[in-house]
Amino acid sequence: MSNKPIKAADVVVVGAGSVGIAVAYYLVKNHNVTNVVLVDPREPMSLTSAQSGENYRNWWPHPVMTAFTNHAIDLLEEIDRESGGRINMTRGGYALVTRRKNPDDLIQDLHNGYGDSPGAIRIRDTLSNDYQAPLRGPWNLAPDGVDVLTNQELIRRTFPSFAPDVATVIHIRRAGSISAQQLGQTMLEQIKAAGGRLVRAEVKSISGKAPFTLELSTAEGIQQLQAGQIVNAAGPFLRDVGAMLGEDIPVKSVYQQKIAFQDREGAIPRNMPFSIDLDGQSLAWSDEDRELLASDPTTRHLTTPMNGGIHCRPDGAPDGTWIKLGWAYNDNASDPHDEDPVDPQFPDTVLRGASRLNPTLATYIGRLPRGAHHYGGHYTMTEENWPLIGKLKTDGAFIAGALSGYGSMAATSTGALCAAAVVGAPVPDFARLLSYERYDEHALMAQLATMGKGAL
Repeated sequence: MSNKPIKAADVVVVGAGSVGIAVAYYLVKNHNVTNVVLVDPREPMSLTSAQSGENYRNWWPHPVMTAFTNHAIDLLEEIDRESGGRINMTRGGYALVTRRKNPDDLIQDLHNGYGDSPGAIRIRDTLSNDYQAPLRGPWNLAPDGVDVLTNQELIRRTFPSFAPDVATVIHIRRAGSISAQQLGQTMLEQIKAAGGRLVRAEVKSISGKAPFTLELSTAEGIQQLQAGQIVNAAGPFLRDVGAMLGEDIPVKSVYQQKIAFQDREGAIPRNMPFSIDLDGQSLAWSDEDRELLASDPTTRHLTTPMNGGIHCRPDGAPDGTWIKLGWAYNDNASDPHDEDPVDPQFPDTVLRGASRLNPTLATYIGRLPRGAHHYGGHYTMTEENWPLIGKLKTDGAFIAGALSGYGSMAATSTGALCAAAVVGAPVPDFARLLSYERYDEHALMAQLATMGKGAL
């Protein structure tokens, strides 16, 4: 952190979460822009980034988002290699689970996202000998593509903790986990080594056109900072920074929650991939509990059929004991300036839902181990749940945000694409549709309106 006032910078990045840090990192690394300043009133990676699920995948039912996340994973692999494995990148995959025997729509989504590359989508309807079971080890030892398991005996052998009624498992192979905090720290160290700086301050106003004048509130008082260009990477506060530039950023913030705890009962095998129960369900309650929940408007939804998307995975080292569970069922936007809308009912709710896929988890209902962690963060998203990366309407201003529940996994690509936009460097073809330009593509927007918006 800077100990003396900084009066001017070539580029100011507002927001020192994983995305803002990645923008500064790629400005330094790819374009030699070293007079870059990160501005944030908090410690780096301490707000939304601190609540990351720390997962990544290249699965997405649209080729643009598949290309985007593949690019992000390429860059994650590069950082993992260059740092000597510091970001703890593993590749156990994603397991998308359903009780449907013939989920043709899900298979079509795979083809939509991955295209028709030979061998990319492999249907496993027998006890195949060449199917490689999940591996929580080095990412470079895992296969690519997707394995679709429809043979129930193969499913039972490979995923013994799953309920016996599971009929199909879609095993996304280019997926796994990282340490988001180590990723951010690695990038931040290289930014500082190249001359980039971090300022602990809140942006109070932005005036003028490029070069901009930022009024900052710091511990030492009000200061001014001149910026040749500015990047809005303010996470849940994208709209605030946008308003200072006279722009209405089309995003909302939705608070989502998770729990983590020590799995003393060994309910979740340590080699189980990040697993998502795609099927909706109605939670099992006692008559008394159901009546109580139904009587309160804030909990009544828990007694009605709920959407799928419950996820669970082992957390930490392969020989550890902690697990994480999440369920992004909240769809009510909230103000990130307000107190976090933490739901005290959430741990019990997610355990009841998750125990349908992994029945042994039911042993923890009503008796979470001491030290369990209940936490959450704001998913900041566009209506179509695609990010905004690139130029704003204001000359000299750019945006990198709206990454909803996939910020840590896609921060690298977001940073590289935004940094390229700042300096006017070429970007991959898919990048255009991740910017404001997509809103001029009416056929694309109509298509996205019919697709699911959840980020798992």
